[in-house]
Amino acid sequence: MKTVEMPNAVDETVVTMLRAVANPVRYRILQILKERGECQCGPLGDSLPIAPSTLSQHLKVLREAGLIRGTVDGPGICYCRDELRIDWLKEQLSEL
Repeated sequence: MKTVEMPNAVDETVVTMLRAVANPVRYRILQILKERGECQCGPLGDSLPIAPSTLSQHLKVLREAGLIRGTVDGPGICYCRDELRIDWLKEQLSEL
């Protein structure tokens, strides 16, 4: 697969975020976090038919793309959507 160079960092960030959201499981994770309306400290996997290790990988991709934040809460991590970054992505797409 050939690589297309992005003209600037903003475009590169947008593409990274879109790649993260393009996966159906990651898209659903963002929906679940929005539906629950607060940081999710309990299991997200109860709503998804995937293994915990697979869920962890999807959460990592979303976190690295800047779409969610994770904060350590005891032995677990609480996940929240990063609404500012999601709004930023929407703004970038509206200019497309």
